[in-house]
Amino acid sequence: MGLYDREYMREDETPRMVFRKPRSGTTWLLIANVVAFVLQAIFYGYPPKLSTGLPLALNVDQLLHGYVWQLFTYQFLHGNLLHLLGNCLGIYMFAEEVEQALGKKRFFLLYFVSGAVGGVLQVLFSLAWHGHFGSTVVGASAGVFGIIAAFATMFPNRTLHLLLFFVLPVALKAKNLLLIEGALAIFGILFPGDNIGHAAHLGGALAAIVFIRQLRSRWGFWPGEQPPPEAPPKPIIEEKTKDEFIASEVDPILDKIAKKGIHSLNDRERKILETAKSRIEKR
Repeated sequence: MGLYDREYMREDETPRMVFRKPRSGTTWLLIANVVAFVLQAIFYGYPPKLSTGLPLALNVDQLLHGYVWQLFTYQFLHGNLLHLLGNCLGIYMFAEEVEQALGKKRFFLLYFVSGAVGGVLQVLFSLAWHGHFGSTVVGASAGVFGIIAAFATMFPNRTLHLLLFFVLPVALKAKNLLLIEGALAIFGILFPGDNIGHAAHLGGALAAIVFIRQLRSRWGFWPGEQPPPEAPPKPIIEEKTKDEFIASEVDPILDKIAKKGIHSLNDRERKILETAKSRIEKR
């Protein structure tokens, strides 16, 4: 038997498993919206007749009868191809950095909470101002506005280069973009009639701002920023007498060792024991 005939020298003929980098949450959102739009067109035609009420669209009357899942499902439906492309463009432009700052789980939570809150606000305005707002809502716009608001809250001074009306190049700070979109949403609420869910946009943006600020208060720094450096350990006071040093510094550590074991000590406590040892040896 030759060397290369031996079993351990043969090249493995089975296909090797290729480990690929998992898709980001941003990519999954884009895929989900496109797939949902294709399925929507297959089952309900194109463009869908929202007046008849799609079972997964957010409908005021159905929501009041307990169809709460519509607050989630309506975010994957769109009125036409341009509606879908606009929302996908917003996700593509802003979601990646928001996801990197928050992590995938918090990013998804931000997106869907913004969409749900936006849907609730749209429904409330429909009930309060009946006849001026449509009874059925679809689209990912509330979640997209949430992503943009989160981006502007975390990176307010970031300069953005955009194409106004897809033609005119414009440079403006992220915080100013948020102010403009907020003003347009409020204007659309006060003067409805363009069949756009302006209240949903405003609700999604407000929910995202609250979400990011809650993380700020919990973490102590803005998402996307480096955490502040830890405070340096308190210096070991050498000026104390031997008895004072042992009573105030060493005895609590010995009690801790007795209760939790020596492995429970942190670096400072270990240094204190070393200092105590050296001071005792000097005397």
